[in-house]
Amino acid sequence: MLETIWFLLWGVLWAVYFVLDGFDLGAGTLMPFLAKDEFDKRSVYNAGGPFWDGNEVWLLSAGGVTFAAFPLAYATMFSGLYSALMLLLFALIVRGVSFEFRGKVESQTWRSVWDGCHSVCSFLPALLLGVAFANLFHGLPLDEQHVNQWGLIDLLNPYGLLGGVFFVCMFALHGALWLAIRTTGGLRDRAAAAAGKLWLAVLVLVLAFLAYTWGHTQLFGNYLKNPHLFLILIAAVAGLLASRYFLAGRSYWKAWAGSAAFIACVALFGVVGLYPAILISTLNPAWSLTVSNASSTPLTLKIMLGVALVFVPLVIIYQAWAIKTFSHPIEHEGDLEY
Repeated sequence: MLETIWFLLWGVLWAVYFVLDGFDLGAGTLMPFLAKDEFDKRSVYNAGGPFWDGNEVWLLSAGGVTFAAFPLAYATMFSGLYSALMLLLFALIVRGVSFEFRGKVESQTWRSVWDGCHSVCSFLPALLLGVAFANLFHGLPLDEQHVNQWGLIDLLNPYGLLGGVFFVCMFALHGALWLAIRTTGGLRDRAAAAAGKLWLAVLVLVLAFLAYTWGHTQLFGNYLKNPHLFLILIAAVAGLLASRYFLAGRSYWKAWAGSAAFIACVALFGVVGLYPAILISTLNPAWSLTVSNASSTPLTLKIMLGVALVFVPLVIIYQAWAIKTFSHPIEHEGDLEY
């Protein structure tokens, strides 16, 4: 029972991370296409500036929970996907540095270099996360010792790349809606227009991803056995449709909330479909890592649950306060910090 609870909490942590870091990764990815001048560029930085480091706490939490609750899965995942995870780590580091370093030197060349780093290092994490999770959904060639037989290039298979492109567009839509909330004037109008185009791309990609998932993975198995679980997929569809409806009415906060619900439900759809597996072996199902054979001791899981029940709500309260406090529209130079 504790293993199942922690597996679901693990999925929730990833869902929250995708929702929160997704909007500033998406905004950074879109910056070269939407920002027309220096004020626009600084507005994009400041749209995510107060939140990006807090958002990544959830990535650390998801990784920490994997280590503490499912140590064998952690060892297999972080060694088997080492190259991809190191690329993700370096991209996030450079992106974080770009917030602080861009304005340190009064030079157009200096700022352009960091703008390029910021955009590329916003795009790469979205792509890599999509590739990684698509491959987790599909399964990896784990041998009897739980060693992954694939390298980085093998992860870039058609299904993995489809997942990567889907995540990039999903986060870009989320980021465009956030920019529509936090900016004004021409930048806001361009962000809203981009969100409308990205919505269509996300719709096509999610349908393609679901079709590929149905035909090439076992992810729908739990849903066919327990049809009530399709409520997760229905909620995802409702969130995506709501985002388009509210976008058309220029209710950007509600559109962003619909996008957030869509992203969270997409993540939970994949996690629930995996259960009870954490890492599926495509070589032999008996070599897969599950909540039973990869979990920590019951005592460890009990202690962790007590800690989580205290501190996770505190983090949620803090982040809700931060979003409420710092989400006012950026209208003039006085609103800019970065």
